[in-house]
Amino acid sequence: MLQTTDIRTIKSYDLNQTQSSINLIEIEDEISATFELMKILHQYNSQSGWTLLIAPDQVPSKSLLDSCSIDKSKLLVIRKKHLSNLDYVLNSALNNGNFSAVITWTNMLTEYQLDLLAKTKISSNTNLYCFNDQKRTINNQHAS
Repeated sequence: MLQTTDIRTIKSYDLNQTQSSINLIEIEDEISATFELMKILHQYNSQSGWTLLIAPDQVPSKSLLDSCSIDKSKLLVIRKKHLSNLDYVLNSALNNGNFSAVITWTNMLTEYQLDLLAKTKISSNTNLYCFNDQKRTINNQHAS
């Protein structure tokens, strides 16, 4: 069964859930980014699947995760510098069924990569969250 995939731009503090969506989270600074990340992690903390965070060097500290009651045993963090093929990792995580959410940090994906992910993500129940600073707006007009 085919499902439509949409790319949504989420303003800060708006995490309305839709199935099979790619969520672009617009952030203003690192503080708002961390706050939004904690909200997403907390949202998926009670679900059965893993949460994958593809992050730069500045990942959330263990003390911050503990203070937000995030179960670290359900969180898989891969630093971008350790990836040789980001597209392969994202496609695998979105389509293998073991992840509830996949999160990429600020401006890791290009418009082209997002377009490809939207096309291949049609049958996946995993939600993708892409942080985007407001200086670089991604065109979110996508036809499936």
